[in-house]
Amino acid sequence: MPQPYQALERCILGALLSLLVWLPLPLGSNRDWSMAFFCFVTALLAASWALLQLKRQRPLGSSFRHALLPLGLLALVQLWVAIQWLGGLSRDAGASAQYFLLGCTYCLLYLLVIGVFRTRKRLTLLIGVLVISGTFQAFFGSAMTLSGVERLLFGPKDYHIGHATGTFVNRNHLAGYLEMTLAIGIGLLLALRQGGQFHWVSVLETLMGPKARLRLALVIMVIGLVMSHSRMGNTAFFGSLMLVGALFLLLHKENRLRNGLIFASLVLVDVLVVSQYFGLDELKDRLVNTRLNDVVEQGEVVQKANELRGDVYALALPLAQDRPIIGQGAGSFESVFPPYATGLPLHFDHAHNDYLQFFIEYGVIGCIPLALFVLISLYYALKAMRHKDSLYRNGIGFGAGMGILALLIHSTTDFNLQIPSNAATFVVLCAIAVLANHHLVDRRQKQRPA
Repeated sequence: MPQPYQALERCILGALLSLLVWLPLPLGSNRDWSMAFFCFVTALLAASWALLQLKRQRPLGSSFRHALLPLGLLALVQLWVAIQWLGGLSRDAGASAQYFLLGCTYCLLYLLVIGVFRTRKRLTLLIGVLVISGTFQAFFGSAMTLSGVERLLFGPKDYHIGHATGTFVNRNHLAGYLEMTLAIGIGLLLALRQGGQFHWVSVLETLMGPKARLRLALVIMVIGLVMSHSRMGNTAFFGSLMLVGALFLLLHKENRLRNGLIFASLVLVDVLVVSQYFGLDELKDRLVNTRLNDVVEQGEVVQKANELRGDVYALALPLAQDRPIIGQGAGSFESVFPPYATGLPLHFDHAHNDYLQFFIEYGVIGCIPLALFVLISLYYALKAMRHKDSLYRNGIGFGAGMGILALLIHSTTDFNLQIPSNAATFVVLCAIAVLANHHLVDRRQKQRPA
């Protein structure tokens, strides 16, 4: 490749990695100016990358071919949003226009990740940067809470005092971000494990040797996750770890002891030892004392509900039944929900359930391609996880699958997929699931064990 082309490609790679680290910093990019910045920079990088491909006139490779179907499904969702917006079907045309731009940006981001990080070396670099970003978020959030400073990156913190939020406003969004970065970090730890006959020394090396920095990063992220005191965030993370971990052990019986010890260390060391000193008891109390409904004894209310999300779900259901096929319009929940929000003491701009909100806003027509996009991504993650000839591929497949599943579980009670930084990171995980199967291996790496 000519030198100018190499320089341009490296600039695109560096800028894309910087963008992924930047996205969570300005309140999860959940402000109009930061969304506009995200859309502009992604479009600029995509245009530069497309121009580079035209100049080089080289095939895009198998990873691009296998990504065409999920990318096409994601693009179909944006086509439907455009029809809602321009066809007068949306109850909030301005919000639908914004969601259309964001959706197109997610498509371009997916395309960029597939095209730029197509080699093993670059894929490892991408995952490493995501782990570094998650570690910073966890460290910053925990430090602010433990020190009593309670600040966000660009100003004082007004909400969730006493809980780690990182650079997010909402602790649940920090938890959602950490679920994904933790999962892909665990996948990288598995990808870098040694093959061959089992030795206790190899386990100690994984936990205490050159990979100790990665292991330390995972510990810091677990501390941040626990200190967020997010009930469903912690439930989703550890639930997905147990489910995907159990499946991984079943698929790879030849290394079951080594893999089982790695998973056991994650649970025993991180939860039972480290997290005991960083708010695990408070998290447990929040889980135990959660009440979605009033407790009634002998006709009298003895304990009132302390969680309003159950009421929001019930009140929002008529919206889903009103226009189940075409939906109310992407991004329109905040505009259409107030007439139904009778008796709620707070303003709700989201349904606190991504599935319900997507159905209300996109309808059946928009939800079907979106669901297929996620399911195909999970299929690719599972396909890579079943790979028996490459420790790297099945490890990265594990991380991508666990991260996707964790956020899907968390989405039942929160709205992480409405936050641009978390939605973008989720899209990146879906792209990594494809790359886990179809990335290129450098010549030097081919000479080493897969």
